[in-house]
Amino acid sequence: MTASLKAIDGNVDLAVLMNDLASSARAAARVLALASEEQKNRALDAMERAIRQNAEAILAANAEDVAEFRSSGGTAAFIDRLTLTPARIAAMADGIATVRAIPDPVGVVTESWQRPNGMTIERVRVPLGVVAVIFESRPNVTADAGVLCLKSGNAVILRGGSDSFRSSRAIHACLTQGLREAGLPEAAITLVPTRDRAAVGLLLSGLGGKVDVIVPRGGKSLVARVEAEARVPVFAHLEGVNHVYVDRAANPEMAKAIVLNAKMRRTGVCGAAETLLVDRAGATTHLGPLVRMLIDAGCEVRGDEAVRRADARVKPAVEDDWNAEYLDAIIAAKVVDGVDGAIAHVQEHGSHHTDAIVTEDDKAAKKFLKEVDSAIVLHNASTQFADGGEFGFGAEIGIATGRFHARGPVGVEQLTSFKYRIHGSGQTRP
Repeated sequence: MTASLKAIDGNVDLAVLMNDLASSARAAARVLALASEEQKNRALDAMERAIRQNAEAILAANAEDVAEFRSSGGTAAFIDRLTLTPARIAAMADGIATVRAIPDPVGVVTESWQRPNGMTIERVRVPLGVVAVIFESRPNVTADAGVLCLKSGNAVILRGGSDSFRSSRAIHACLTQGLREAGLPEAAITLVPTRDRAAVGLLLSGLGGKVDVIVPRGGKSLVARVEAEARVPVFAHLEGVNHVYVDRAANPEMAKAIVLNAKMRRTGVCGAAETLLVDRAGATTHLGPLVRMLIDAGCEVRGDEAVRRADARVKPAVEDDWNAEYLDAIIAAKVVDGVDGAIAHVQEHGSHHTDAIVTEDDKAAKKFLKEVDSAIVLHNASTQFADGGEFGFGAEIGIATGRFHARGPVGVEQLTSFKYRIHGSGQTRP
């Protein structure tokens, strides 16, 4: 029996297991860094086929996970995140095909210049090395993270949530099959084979320098723990306290369509709108219809006094509502004084994730897009476009809300760094 299979039964020392996995991933990263685009694409082709061919097995594994999670009292929002459907599996496979079609970033020279002494300096993209992705609930992250890291020449160690353990293993088996068919090391995409929570702490330690970067994908408590305990760089992904601001110059029908989609398309995703802001100057025409539409669609609205006057069904908002990521059919709503008031509210209460303005006033739109300091800002579009697939990335590891290295959807290009190559002809420094 292999060490990884023994770990599931609890018969192997976890620290030894994790160090072994990281050592194998480090060795695989050296191979991937030199792998050709053709070889990586062959692996991605095989992974896509395997996902499609094994859809029924993946759905069966997922059904067991969902049943177990539901019996433990899991919330509707998290059950939605956990659940796979034939359409979601097809989207997962489609995402792999999109990633395959993205040009290989490794080895691309992004800049080149010549110095007065004749030396030529090039900045060239290189992989990060070994990426650890710690995620909750969403089993599709197994595929998203695996294929993005492969395409960008990185090895990845995946630590999924205990609630999606069976689903992630079924998806990972398809990824491993693709690596095997392309002649790449299976350790290039490693799934931690135990639910033991101590594995997370070992990953956060960096495992003796074998892990180069950590990406958390989950709730606020997970991200807070990762940022507090990690001994290696982190691609931060804070909660999505996202806003839609409806300006006085908004097209009413467009505003209704965008607000409904931003909130209710999928309430449990990080791109869902959590706060509706309405311009006081447009409240007479815009506010009532928007609130009625949301409530009639099954969304609870918690509002300030002006919003409560618009519809008696609105519940009073408290201060915590302005900072809440509900991940449910609940939205906070407030009337603000124009675009300046909206920007001030977002600055005070937002999470720098995704915020949108609905307006036909180009001046107001430009001001909002310039001054709102979020990873993604939109004009006349739903916040639910905060997704790597919608950006043309095929998939994403997460939405980075920090300010270093990567911001917004973390795709293939964001999983590379760079080095400098210098070509000389005998130059020495005086």
